[in-house]
Amino acid sequence: MPLDVTRLATHQAEFESEFTALLRWEQRENSDIVAKTQKIIDSVRTEGDAALVRFTCEFDRRSIQAASELPIDQAALAAAWQRLPTTDRDNLQVAAARIEAYHRKQQIAEPEFTDEYDNRLGIRATPIERVGVYVPGGQASYPSTVLMTLIPAKVAGVHETVVVVPMPDDEVSDHVFAALHLVEPTAVYGIGGAQAIAALAYGTETIPKVDKIVGPGGDWVAAAKKLVFGPVGIESIAGPSEILVIADGTVDPNWTAWDLMSQAEHDASAQAILLSPSANYLDTVAACITTNLANSPRAAIIRQSLARRGALIQTRSIDEAIELANRVAPEHLQLAVANPRQYVDAIKHTGAIFLGQFSGEALGDYVAGPSHVLPTFGTARYASVLSVHDFIKRTSIIDISVDGAQVLGRVASGIAEIEGLFAHGEAAKARVRDYDDNA
Repeated sequence: MPLDVTRLATHQAEFESEFTALLRWEQRENSDIVAKTQKIIDSVRTEGDAALVRFTCEFDRRSIQAASELPIDQAALAAAWQRLPTTDRDNLQVAAARIEAYHRKQQIAEPEFTDEYDNRLGIRATPIERVGVYVPGGQASYPSTVLMTLIPAKVAGVHETVVVVPMPDDEVSDHVFAALHLVEPTAVYGIGGAQAIAALAYGTETIPKVDKIVGPGGDWVAAAKKLVFGPVGIESIAGPSEILVIADGTVDPNWTAWDLMSQAEHDASAQAILLSPSANYLDTVAACITTNLANSPRAAIIRQSLARRGALIQTRSIDEAIELANRVAPEHLQLAVANPRQYVDAIKHTGAIFLGQFSGEALGDYVAGPSHVLPTFGTARYASVLSVHDFIKRTSIIDISVDGAQVLGRVASGIAEIEGLFAHGEAAKARVRDYDDNA
């Protein structure tokens, strides 16, 4: 079967319109899903556990009778760990150790300084009290997401971690349960979808309300996170996986083919784009993908993804490819080029950069160290990779001295007068000795 994927070239007259169509934001949000998600959220908010039970039976095809069946105890997690082959346990432990080591380097300093008026100014970093973590469990199981979300939270010092994981047809991966056993969250519930996000955001009789929700999910989860933001924090509205590869032809085209397929296999809505000045390289990669699909268990999903949102694009140069990449602002960006570090500073917008032929994106998904929870849908223009910083609040510390108040009080009262805020001005002047009529 021939490969169905968009082929573009920047020198073509129609390139701009076709490239823009690949990135249209309106294609990324289904209004019908948003409307239905709002109804689910409203039901959970008003009915609590009763709505959770109803939606879990309906959407996850479970036969639970009460919300008391949703919690998953530590014994079940430990049993799953014991069932794993030794090699699988070892791999999870290696990944967990690397992820923890990487995030321990992110501890936030609490700088404090004294200015010329002897005022002491600083910032205090404190962990968020209770965090909810969504672990996907629909089209595939993701023990890696357990590690990539809960370990940064643990390093940050989060007091309580509440995990929700869908269990469609009463099934869940032993590997997900085993990873949860390894990182020891406070509580785990077998529930998914928009109803799980609503429960975390507003709380029910069984599931506690959290302060922030993190973790990737499908369209329903992304819509729910967006709708509940405000009463609860979110790290991002994570959408389908994305990869953009910039290649100069020096990396084995079969490696690049597998890199593109590795993200396309996540979901039919995932996006895989290859940019290269070499038309021959694009042709060869396409041929490799076709060959590789013959032995891929997820070939149907990959074909759908490449047909819907994938692209092989010939550019005039690597520099032009980088300009296009900055317009895409992809979740993952691979510099499959010789001497990749010379281009790093030119990359302005992406969740993660993978340098050179051996830095395959799949290594970042599992074991490199940084979290694989990254901004999608072009939000890398303002959003960042999930890190320890997402689980910490920063509070200003302001300690004004007597001498400082004499100077700053006058300035503050002057600005307050400009803004017409009389009480502000009086509160500032009250601290200034002999200021006008102030005693």
